[in-house]
Amino acid sequence: MPSTATDEVETITVEVVAGLPERQRLVELKLPEGATVADAIAAAKIFRYFPEIDPGESKVGVWGELCEPTRPLKSGDRVEVYRELKIDPREARRQLARLGRTMRDGIRDDD
Repeated sequence: MPSTATDEVETITVEVVAGLPERQRLVELKLPEGATVADAIAAAKIFRYFPEIDPGESKVGVWGELCEPTRPLKSGDRVEVYRELKIDPREARRQLARLGRTMRDGIRDDD
């Protein structure tokens, strides 16, 4: 007699995002319920696309809030992989202000 119980695993849908100034990547995934931030990052293969980002040094978050890679996810979550900044944004604004420019103008190599 066939089983009437469903053998399907419940899934959640999440996004994983990471990027560099010149390129970004967003991956939408379906994962089993109970998946963690680390599971989502691994499934998205983010570090394959961004070898410049050190997985051991990267901070991660969900919707802009830092968290541990072991945090369980729920459907609709957006996992973010943060890269090390070369300069603090406040310091960059101060440097630009001294040059009479704004963040929109940017910092050029000849500065």
